[in-house]
Amino acid sequence: MRHHPFPDDLVLAQEAWTRTYAELARPRTPGAAGVTALRRRLIRLSAAVYFHPYWARPRPAAGRADLLRQVRDAQRARGEAAA
Repeated sequence: MRHHPFPDDLVLAQEAWTRTYAELARPRTPGAAGVTALRRRLIRLSAAVYFHPYWARPRPAAGRADLLRQVRDAQRARGEAAA
C-alpha cells in the first residue's frame, strides 16, 4: 500500500537520480572510468523526473520538493546515504 500521492515510476526515477548523483559526487581519481556514463544517466533520469506526466496534472497533489523529501526519508530509513 502506498502512502504518497506520487506514481511508483516517478518515485523510482527520483530514487535512481539520487543514487546516481551521490555516486557522481563521490571523490575519484582524475580520468576515472564511468564518469561520462554517470553524467548521461543523471541527465536521462533528470528528464524522466522533470517531464513525468504527473507534473502535467492541473493541480498535482504534491510538489517536487515533497517528492525529493519522501525519497530521502525512505533512503535514510533503509540506511542508504541520501544526497
